[in-house]
Amino acid sequence: MKKGADYDLIVVGAGPAGMTAGMYGVRSGLETLVVEKGICGGLSNEAPEIENYPGFKKVGGMELAEKMKEQASEYVEIKELEAVKRIELMEKEMRVFTEKGSYLTNAVVISTGTKHRRLGVKGEEGFLGRGISYCATCDGFFFRDKPVIVVGGGDSAVREALYLRNIGCEVTLIHRRGELRAERYLQKNLEETGVHILWNSVVKEIKGDKAVRGVVRYDKKKEIEDELPVEGVFVSIGEEPVNELAVQMGIMMDKNGYIIVDKSQRTNLERVYAAGDITGGVRQVVVACAEGAIAATAAYNDLLEFSVK
Repeated sequence: MKKGADYDLIVVGAGPAGMTAGMYGVRSGLETLVVEKGICGGLSNEAPEIENYPGFKKVGGMELAEKMKEQASEYVEIKELEAVKRIELMEKEMRVFTEKGSYLTNAVVISTGTKHRRLGVKGEEGFLGRGISYCATCDGFFFRDKPVIVVGGGDSAVREALYLRNIGCEVTLIHRRGELRAERYLQKNLEETGVHILWNSVVKEIKGDKAVRGVVRYDKKKEIEDELPVEGVFVSIGEEPVNELAVQMGIMMDKNGYIIVDKSQRTNLERVYAAGDITGGVRQVVVACAEGAIAATAAYNDLLEFSVK
């Protein structure tokens, strides 16, 4: 089916969506390659615990990602630590340019996921890696028995707070609203741990010397500022799409920068698909896997039709 191309299908990104797309691509009979700028798993690697993935009552995000990689690697070639720089649309094929070379393919699945949203306050950039973190699982160990804050109010923020409390950190949660957006189940767990919550509050500045020593907190209700002594700031205020390739290729996106797809994960470009968190919606591992499977299956069906032309 691939004729002059190196591959029938190239999947960009090896999170749950990308790895699943890779497996389904090969199982459909497509010569498939998965290319990942970092390591397999994407942001799921950072989840302290996942409790809603079918088949696992409770599993660490990194453990689940490793199991997915182990299974996917039996089917599909995965190139980690190879970032895709651009994709050139040609008359029949597409050329995928990476930092290590280029590959000719008949179809592409974009599964580049999301990245952590920054606070955008004074001190954030300067103290990155010196008290500021976007991953409790990665860095929480270094803050045991120390005062830390978690900024956010969704599922991820509450999970981070629970994880940090469990390993021995003195945790305060700062949320800009008067109620949390997290699942009720997570909120109940948080209440039981006794984690202190500062409601209607935002971080205005992060201070320190060689490392973080405190944050300036603004109470929106009382309209006052105070300074909290902390040694760690864990930011969990959501994600934003990694959409540079989509922009470069001219793929249609919504107002928030997420790729628009149809029910078969097709984009507005022929034989270009998208799957996982880059498409927005319900950003869950189980959904990403489903979208990856759908995208690869659609690619197979479209390539069959394309080869007949």
